[in-house]
Amino acid sequence: MNVKPFNVLFLCTGNSARSILAGAPALDFVLTVCDNAAHEVCPVWPGQPMTAHWGVEDPAAVEGSEAERWLAFRQAFKELESRIKIFTSLPIRSLDRIRLQRQLDAIGKAGTEMPA
Repeated sequence: MNVKPFNVLFLCTGNSARSILAGAPALDFVLTVCDNAAHEVCPVWPGQPMTAHWGVEDPAAVEGSEAERWLAFRQAFKELESRIKIFTSLPIRSLDRIRLQRQLDAIGKAGTEMPA
């Protein structure tokens, strides 16, 4: 069975949409990960991808010792890893757009729990 993979973009204000739009394939999912991006107007994405906000604290903004900065990066990694694992376990192809949107939103709110 030859199944087309999904194109997923994780977007933060630190990586400008203009550079992504210059060569991006049609996207299936656009997920914002920083609170600044969640409150900004995103560009119109070709193909009307599903969108959701999965806020994660910016580890690059953490000040402190090297250990504190390392812990901040580790925490951000663990949050994203957990959410991505939940996302990739969803039966995406069998969910209608409304149910899929609810699942995407729940992942961003709960972070580590499987949405109902």
